[in-house]
Amino acid sequence: MEENTNINKSASLGLASKVKDYFQLIKFTLSFMVVFSTVVSFLIAPNEVFYVRNKIISVLLLFVAGMLITGSANAINQVLEKSSDALMKRTAKRPVASGRMSENEAVIFAVIAGALGVIMMWVFFNFQSAMVSLFSLFLYGFIYTPLKKVNSISVLVGAIPGALPCLIGWVAATDSFSMGGWVLFGIQFLWQFPHFWAIAWLAHKDYTTAGFKLLPADKGPTRFTAMQSIIYSALMIPVGLLPYFTGMAGVVSMWVLLACNLAMVYVSVLLFIKMDAKSARRVMFSSYFYLMIVLLALFANRAHF
Repeated sequence: MEENTNINKSASLGLASKVKDYFQLIKFTLSFMVVFSTVVSFLIAPNEVFYVRNKIISVLLLFVAGMLITGSANAINQVLEKSSDALMKRTAKRPVASGRMSENEAVIFAVIAGALGVIMMWVFFNFQSAMVSLFSLFLYGFIYTPLKKVNSISVLVGAIPGALPCLIGWVAATDSFSMGGWVLFGIQFLWQFPHFWAIAWLAHKDYTTAGFKLLPADKGPTRFTAMQSIIYSALMIPVGLLPYFTGMAGVVSMWVLLACNLAMVYVSVLLFIKMDAKSARRVMFSSYFYLMIVLLALFANRAHF
């Protein structure tokens, strides 16, 4: 009896460990944030059939498909960056980098998850959203990922698949590439620059060790990098007004977006003045709150309760 108990306990621990590895492989927190943008953009879009009659089912299907596609992209990223991840303290314990999961297992997962996610987008939503999802997966996994070691322009390239989830959600709901989808794409596209450069600022030593070139200045965290964050945060102000002028948002939402955009400029200016890790961390966390508040403000404007 005791031997059977130990076997069962060992099997349970093994299963829990494997599940934890897959959560790390798909970078669950990051994937959830990406899919959050997709789902909220889907709900913001003017499609009453999806929005009212099939809202819960559609959101669940979109969430699952989004997690599969994003998880696939992140698995590809970890396979291609296995050696680099092993060199960095913050990524050395990832399943592929640490050797707990073979490259073949991760590749098989990536292929199955990616294909299933794209098929779900096609079957349950529309062909256009499926193709944009596939393009985003390819661009992130096979263009942005290897480009990170070549030139800091990779951040610009990576910002495209990083912003496409908003467009995917909009297209999934409307079956069209109309203005609203591009406005949401523009907001999330610009948002990524101060957000990612703050992360790269904090992880500069790790990234340099791995050979990644992610900051706009070759010399690392400099005032030039901080100035770039200010510029892109400032560009977010006029783009943040577009939802109001295109009829996507009301006056209250417009002021919420404006306040959030000014806050991003403010924390970026503080980074330029102080040039320290604390200020970079402030930009990073502010950007997380920015995206959540902006999308929820636009959703609240759209919602019918």
